[in-house]
Amino acid sequence: MLNAETKRHIDAARDVLVGVAPNPMTQVDQITFALIYKFMDDMDQSAIKLGGEPSFFVGDLEPYAYSRLMDSRLGNQERMNLYADALTKFAEAKQLPELFRTIFRAAFLPYRSPETLGLFLKEINFFDYSHPEELGNAYEYLLSIMSAQGDAGQFRTPRHIIDFMVDVLNPTKTDRVLDPACGTGGFLVSSYNHILEKHDGKDDPTGQEQPLTPDERRKLMENFEGYDIDPSMVRIAQVNMYLHLFKNPKIFQYDSLTSEDRWNDKFDVILANPPFMSPKGGIKPHNKFGIQSNRSEVLFVDYILEHLKPQGRTAIIVPEGVLFQTGNAYKSLRKQLIEHGLHAIVSLPSGVFQPYSGVKTSILFIDKAKGKNLSSVLFLDIESVGLSLGASKKILDSNDLPGAMQAIEGHLNGAPLPSDRIIRLWSKEEIAANDFTLAQSTYRRATESSTDFPMLTLETLCHIVKGKSSSTKTEPGPYPLYVTAASPKTSDHFDFDTAGVAVPLISSRGHGVAEVSRVHFLSGQYALADLLALVAPKDSEALSPRYLYWILDGSKGQLASLMKGAANVGMKVSDLATLEIPLPSREMQLRIVTELDKNVSLIEGARQVIGSWKPRIEIDRDWPVFALEDVAVVDWGNTTLTKSAYVENGKYLGVSAAGPDGRMLHQEHGVGVSVLSAIGANCGRMFFPKEPFTAIKNTMTITPDQEFVLPKFLYYSLESNQFPKRGAGQPFIAKGDVVKYQIPIPSLELQERIVRGLEEEQAIIDGNAKLIDVYESRIRQVIGDLW
Repeated sequence: MLNAETKRHIDAARDVLVGVAPNPMTQVDQITFALIYKFMDDMDQSAIKLGGEPSFFVGDLEPYAYSRLMDSRLGNQERMNLYADALTKFAEAKQLPELFRTIFRAAFLPYRSPETLGLFLKEINFFDYSHPEELGNAYEYLLSIMSAQGDAGQFRTPRHIIDFMVDVLNPTKTDRVLDPACGTGGFLVSSYNHILEKHDGKDDPTGQEQPLTPDERRKLMENFEGYDIDPSMVRIAQVNMYLHLFKNPKIFQYDSLTSEDRWNDKFDVILANPPFMSPKGGIKPHNKFGIQSNRSEVLFVDYILEHLKPQGRTAIIVPEGVLFQTGNAYKSLRKQLIEHGLHAIVSLPSGVFQPYSGVKTSILFIDKAKGKNLSSVLFLDIESVGLSLGASKKILDSNDLPGAMQAIEGHLNGAPLPSDRIIRLWSKEEIAANDFTLAQSTYRRATESSTDFPMLTLETLCHIVKGKSSSTKTEPGPYPLYVTAASPKTSDHFDFDTAGVAVPLISSRGHGVAEVSRVHFLSGQYALADLLALVAPKDSEALSPRYLYWILDGSKGQLASLMKGAANVGMKVSDLATLEIPLPSREMQLRIVTELDKNVSLIEGARQVIGSWKPRIEIDRDWPVFALEDVAVVDWGNTTLTKSAYVENGKYLGVSAAGPDGRMLHQEHGVGVSVLSAIGANCGRMFFPKEPFTAIKNTMTITPDQEFVLPKFLYYSLESNQFPKRGAGQPFIAKGDVVKYQIPIPSLELQERIVRGLEEEQAIIDGNAKLIDVYESRIRQVIGDLW
């Protein structure tokens, strides 16, 4: 249990860092480096007290001992210099364990304020390695508060969901456990703690339960493995395991989908929350997978099934689309799930992963031994997980997870199931007859509605008419022409003059994958492309057109499940007509529409704030002006590497740290280097990578001399650059123009204040982004409650 004093010092360390390192991931890194630094000295001091010899701060590292670093006779600048030098030397120090050397190879100091370092180390000095259990709790607390800030979705699985999945699988002391996309190692730590609790004797009234012997505990620690593609995540998971007493944690930087080195390894228990998103162009896996696909969610589930032992069991979090997508790979995957022993699907509410992901998810539970012998699959529709949905995560009295666990255990053991609103059983025969679709809407007619509202088909409530105009041949004119794209074209005529909803009849993805990206609300006079259908209420007093829009917008998954076809995926108007929707009273419809439209207005306002903000530095004419080459080194990126050689890395266009198999190909630059896209469509855009990287061909790197200019100040100064663009066809920026570029530079102290102010503005922008997530979650929740 985390005590209040430990929590206070973690919070205080973060408060010190937030002004110079606002990125949550950077805060985790800085606390990690400092804790390991101190713990090495703690272990040395403990050895000396017991009459032994130090093993870490010996030889060339002796001057860098943490106890010397914190000597009150040292000045702040001396301490800063010593600390920075130590981080560099640790990476190559032979007397340190390989785990520590690996961790410190990524070490860096993102600020140069001696006062900040002094305040930070004062908080770190509180922690002591003589209390490892408390340290493990402290580190998990650190990771949990970082997750609440939603940094790049890195810390995605809430603790209560992790513990629920582990409790259902019930790993034992002899089970070999894997997480193939381990992130911070949460599943592994929870599984380890679960086993220890099973052997603490506290819940055994007979007194026969024996604690683990030292030999059993040693063997137990050999049973846990984790893989992750991200070196930062690997480092954090290693430290998390280390602080839970794993001296040599088996956490590896490894791409489970494209590497074959560990393909033959098998496990008793696998827990995972794999990446939901595939990179543009998809994954390019090796040929050992049983299912041919380039979608990460398909490949990860296939990987897990392939790596379970014959008696193995697994729990996997998947995006909802896995349950109903009509592509051949998805159908084959669902068939395999049934054959391998899928016995339960837990549908989670939409806001569980807010504020850092709004994807609707389910948990798949597979037991190869028991699940294969069951004739049905248990479906549990969770409405409450004990915490509020959205960003606040307030503790609630209602919690469906304990009841869900009892139902799953009862189903596996053949016990009768209680009558409960969240529980449904579907026979495997019925699932096979429906093309192995696992979407609840497919079977809803056979079950009782989860609401008191009548469920009626669109055919009963609406006129459904196919669009009449060509999306490519229609002459432009004064009327909007609605197409499958987000923005309408124009038309010289109108087809309809009624309020309704445009639903695409073809998949927005194509290539054998059913997906509906958007529906359009229509009113006034407009033309409609023949690739869409107009769904208009027969009686607008009984069914509000705006309510119809919201309910169909929230039913894009159900709409996609109506689509058919191997290559050209789509649906007929007659298929669309069969979709059932809930129909509350007119009064309630209007209340819902008012609430949701208000949320949309707030979302649009937040987006305008985000779109209009640009970092701006007020320049004093008294500041000295330097040519860029006088304060920074400008180089071309690696000219042997093109963009096609890399997985695209989010917004860092033209910059990457990973190759097509996810492994680091190069690491030519650390954090603090700005990148300029110098050729092509993004010519002139600046980037500031948050992790070590390699810049590819057609980019320039700008490495500041930090005695004169701070990295973030330089980046902000150049972000709105006016580099001249040359070339009649494809624009480019010449290096000669970049190195001569004039930049006003004040004192380092003033630079720090300016950067801090801009980071505070950035925090406001980030707050607006989170606000968008909150209101989008509210919209999903309101729509979800109707079903």
